[in-house]
Amino acid sequence: MTAAADDRISSARNEAAFHGATTVVFLDEMHRYSKAQQDALLPHVEAGTIVLVGATTEAPFGGGITRPLLSRLRVFRLEPLGDAELRVIAGRALSDAERGLGSRITLDEVALRQLVGYASGDGRRLLGILEAAVSMAGADGRTAIEPADIARAAQSATLDYDRSGVVSAFIKSIRGSDPDAALYWLARMLESGEDPRFIARRLVIAASEDIGNADPMGLPIATAAWQATETIGMPECRINLAQATTYLACAPKSNASYVAIDAAIADVKQNTLIPVPMHLRDGHYAGAAKMGHGVGYQYAHEGADGWVNQDYLGVDRQYYNPVDRGKEAEFLVRLADLRSRRGTGNG
Repeated sequence: MTAAADDRISSARNEAAFHGATTVVFLDEMHRYSKAQQDALLPHVEAGTIVLVGATTEAPFGGGITRPLLSRLRVFRLEPLGDAELRVIAGRALSDAERGLGSRITLDEVALRQLVGYASGDGRRLLGILEAAVSMAGADGRTAIEPADIARAAQSATLDYDRSGVVSAFIKSIRGSDPDAALYWLARMLESGEDPRFIARRLVIAASEDIGNADPMGLPIATAAWQATETIGMPECRINLAQATTYLACAPKSNASYVAIDAAIADVKQNTLIPVPMHLRDGHYAGAAKMGHGVGYQYAHEGADGWVNQDYLGVDRQYYNPVDRGKEAEFLVRLADLRSRRGTGNG
């Protein structure tokens, strides 16, 4: 912690010891604090020296808050305000003579509905848009705020952006084959200032995780969009990202490769390691044959259809199970034939 923070903690400790007072520490955008900074707070929270209140726009369980600190906190989710509540805030701002506009400015029903809509459940945003709209109307010598004032004021308002939530919705919309929803969440990320390279990387991951071999073109298209994003940047790369997004959303889906590699990794971690069969070992060096390396290996290309009946693992395993969609439907038929001819689950 900094020297100033150390002084605050010492002061809090003295207040508790000599006056029985509790010091409340409020941290806004708590996820922006580093792990070391959050860890430094932990002993003082545990000792009761301070009562920590933190606010974050990120999902607290998504890694923004360290696990040790999070385990000692209670999490409260603050929901967006409803339209009725936003109308009350707007009414107070317009009528309050001390802290508001004192009824000097009027807002008709159409403009009020527009203001509430642009606020998106955020009272602070509503007041910010209203303040900007009042300035615009005042610059023209008007006391009545028009819908056009609200629209112009809202253009400069910061969008509500829950990164983890929006990214999750984006990927799930692609997985669910809804290009329209995926484009909305893409636009939400771009307009909120998200790094387009982060979006491009997520598309590359989705191309293999959710589309896979059902449409093998998904990966090169997503990779090309990533390269284009790195090369040309915003605003033009939004078009590349949109192309990749709509392609992946419309493509047939398969997570068979994703499931297969996780199953194989789990097998490696949990079971006795399988030795490399002797006929598959490297036989291209002097003395290899004497050790049995490569002996009996059959070159697949010499088979009648580019395939020979040969064991490549030594045990019966089946990790990859293609789905009956897109290109993988062809793989499903071919693998079923090859596996039956080999007489094992290992294809």
